[in-house]
Amino acid sequence: MDEHVSKRPVGLGSFRAKFILVVGGAVLFDLLVSGGLALWNVQRLSRDATLEVGQGLEAASQEYIRTYADSTAAQVNLLLRQVHNDVDTLAGVLQSQIDNPARNSDVGTAIARTSPGSVSLIYDERGKWSQNAPGSASVVSVWGYLLGEDHQPRPDIARDIETSAVLDLVAPSLLQHGASKLQMYYIGSKERPIFRTAPYTDQAQTFDRLYPGHNDANFWDFFFPGLYESWQSWAKNGESRPVAEDITQTAPYTDAITGKLIVSFFHPLWTADRKDVAGTAGADITLDQLAQTVENVKVAQSGFGFLAMSDGNVVAINATGEKTLGLVSASDASGTGVTGLERSLKGSSQPAIAKLALDREQGIQHLLLQRDGKEVPYIVIVKKLPATNLWSSGPVRQEAMLLGVVVPEREIDASLYAAQAKISEATNRIVIYQILAILMSLLIVTIAVFAASKRITSGISALAGAAKRIQAQDYSVRVAITSKDEVGAAGEAFNRMAEQISYHTENLEQLVEERTAQIEDAKEEISALNAQLQRENRRLGTELAVAERIQLMVLPLQQELEDFQDIEIAAYMRPAEEVGGDYYDVLKNGRRLKIGIGDVTGHGLESGVLMLMVQSVARALQEAGNTDAVEFLANLNSALFKNIERTRIDKHLTLAFLDYDGKDMILSGQHEEVVIVRANGEIQRIDTMDLGIPIGLEADISAFIKTREIAFEKGDLILLHTDGVTEAENDAGELFGIERLCREALRLKDQSAEKVVSEIVATLMLFIGSQKIYDDITLLAVRHR
Repeated sequence: MDEHVSKRPVGLGSFRAKFILVVGGAVLFDLLVSGGLALWNVQRLSRDATLEVGQGLEAASQEYIRTYADSTAAQVNLLLRQVHNDVDTLAGVLQSQIDNPARNSDVGTAIARTSPGSVSLIYDERGKWSQNAPGSASVVSVWGYLLGEDHQPRPDIARDIETSAVLDLVAPSLLQHGASKLQMYYIGSKERPIFRTAPYTDQAQTFDRLYPGHNDANFWDFFFPGLYESWQSWAKNGESRPVAEDITQTAPYTDAITGKLIVSFFHPLWTADRKDVAGTAGADITLDQLAQTVENVKVAQSGFGFLAMSDGNVVAINATGEKTLGLVSASDASGTGVTGLERSLKGSSQPAIAKLALDREQGIQHLLLQRDGKEVPYIVIVKKLPATNLWSSGPVRQEAMLLGVVVPEREIDASLYAAQAKISEATNRIVIYQILAILMSLLIVTIAVFAASKRITSGISALAGAAKRIQAQDYSVRVAITSKDEVGAAGEAFNRMAEQISYHTENLEQLVEERTAQIEDAKEEISALNAQLQRENRRLGTELAVAERIQLMVLPLQQELEDFQDIEIAAYMRPAEEVGGDYYDVLKNGRRLKIGIGDVTGHGLESGVLMLMVQSVARALQEAGNTDAVEFLANLNSALFKNIERTRIDKHLTLAFLDYDGKDMILSGQHEEVVIVRANGEIQRIDTMDLGIPIGLEADISAFIKTREIAFEKGDLILLHTDGVTEAENDAGELFGIERLCREALRLKDQSAEKVVSEIVATLMLFIGSQKIYDDITLLAVRHR
């Protein structure tokens, strides 16, 4: 036998090689196909999960904004409805009095007997109106044109005063309960517009100060033109009401008594036959009460709310919102003497806000607003409040205020972006690990490859199923993946994300309450600071009031001006501030008469103090018998110069005197031109620039003082004034001027001194109109009988 057994080498064609090639190729092909499919499925599931989670969170966020806007609108509407109910209650009581004359008379008589201070009036000689004394539950004011020649209310007015006295019984309770109100009141009909307000205030005195001429005009036409006529049209045709209710509210305006922005609510009262208007019941609330609800809106980090009229005028918004919306505030003064707030969306510096549709609700709107030079996306939702009857100078019209909520999209979608980032991060990790697994699987058998693929696919499917449950707002879902690989990490990341979403969703109200509590704490601190500021303002106001009172007390009394046989004197002075710097005085010593007029530089407390010094020193010199005009002015200047140096008051004044001994009239000192209207109609203007220099500039001015003798015959009229008269401006910036003053004096030359002053002042105030008075106004008329 042959000992050499031939051995066949194992080549590529061997079964082992073919097996390795076929199995290896099949495993490699299957690995590549299954791995590629796994990667594609992961990316698709990640994309779908991101989309579905995003849609769910976006829908939840927008639903939250809608709910928040609806809730805030309900709060504002509830406040307005509470005020409506209180005004309805007061109007019901007053209307019952009107409808039952016998009971009305009995109730009025009973109140007059038990509370005489409610109906007993005191006539104010200066204001020409009557008002009950302090101490009553309400104040009733009866304007001069409603009084008889004996300064007592006419019989029909007296009946209305007793009718309205029932306000004392009802208003205090309504003011203490229900919606917080500033004041409640009754205003009579257009023929008898008495004004009764609770609680008691100095309403007539305040009107005199702020609204000159109101006592000579009908109350309704002066303050609320067109409102009364609208109600009369309702009485004739009930269907003419813009909104089917009697309550009528005003646009926000500045309250004369408190100085706050307020909204007034009126309920017209009808005659017993319902054919005409018998007056109104009303209540005022401050705009702060409406603004507080809106300004406390806080969505996400910097979201805010606003309240606007249908024309776009924003009446309530916080400082952040005002800046974001690009609003510009402007004061709007009307002919009625009330001042409103003008801050319109249409005038916004943000084009998207200026074009915002206000005539209908648009739902969720997405706008691009400029912020720090960049366009930032915002979400805006606008809700319409129930329509009301609105007066804003003219006929009553329908008004539906708008409540808006504005929030940056980035803030409201913060959780969405966070969820998308987590899903993207988990997806990237899964892709990387999957590629590594494919490379490593070349060394693993086919069964291990299929097992790994199945495990990965099942885990991703669980993630997709959980994502769908998240989209269905089931935030309690958790993915049960026990593996420690990438799918397990993605499951853990998804579970953490779901926990965060669940936490924020379940605790959203708690977070809102916590933030609200923080805001309330801040409000309490602000309220404390406001209270401290108000106390300081009251203290300063009291000091100014005392100074103003002292200044008025030293002015000549009316009986002093009338205590001359051959001449008559009349005077008027109005300070631009609480304390003025104008001076005038009439000093008598025996048969000698000295009339002085001056103007301290500026106005305010220091000017008022210097004016008082002038009055005191002049009185002392007159009483000391100083009859020489030059010596009188020189001594007065010397005393004032020393006081000015001691008190360091950087002020001086122009000052002139007329000395009259029954025959001669001597003029001395530097001041404004003296206007003389002769009995024959000739006008003479005397320049005083060469008769002296301003008082208080030099220690000795005797060398500068000169005198001038003025002829003063029967029928002659002399006018003395300060520059507050001739330099007063109207709305167009035109000055009243010395020529206009002369023309008025010539027109009134045959009238009494009192008539001359009152007519010139009336013409001056009509000329000024709504323009602010910047300087003190003083005018004297001296007439030879």
